[in-house]
Amino acid sequence: MYKMMKLVDTVRIPPTLLGKEVTQTVKNALRDKLEGQVDKKLGSLVAICKIVEIGEGHILVGDGAVYYDVTFEAIMFVPELQEIIEGEVVEAVGFGVFVGIGPMDGLLHVSQITDDFISYDAKNARLVTKNGGKAIAEGDHVRARVVAVSINEREPKESKIGLTMRQTALGKLQWLEEARKKKQSHEVAPEGAA
Repeated sequence: MYKMMKLVDTVRIPPTLLGKEVTQTVKNALRDKLEGQVDKKLGSLVAICKIVEIGEGHILVGDGAVYYDVTFEAIMFVPELQEIIEGEVVEAVGFGVFVGIGPMDGLLHVSQITDDFISYDAKNARLVTKNGGKAIAEGDHVRARVVAVSINEREPKESKIGLTMRQTALGKLQWLEEARKKKQSHEVAPEGAA
């Protein structure tokens, strides 16, 4: 889930940037320092939106830079348990598929894709169901539920987000659309309807 948050941090402005417009310089320094960073409680910082307040600058002994305490608004991505998300499959491997959900990837393990037995088709880099003739591969769009979240601040790429599609109204979007059309074609108009 994306959230707008008001945050506070201290940013260092090197001497080479002093004399330029402070607000834009501080915003650029915050972007360089924080965008893409991950925090266990706050999530992943996607974008710095607006500078709310810049405190008085401080100079440390032996450092010509100016340090500002800054209050700012930022867009954060926070994966929440039981949240329904839609994303694109970015990689298919033997044990499941990785789904891009905002700035992070979630794992959809083979056991969580469908009730049918699934095997890996290495030649076409996709997972294929045994009985249903369904396949899922890179580029497919899916709707899934977040069932596990383990954020790693030090190594954001090592963060783990577990997903499932084994519930009603979840799955590959193409499968869901096909099921909807099939259901509509099987519905019969009541007698006496025009």
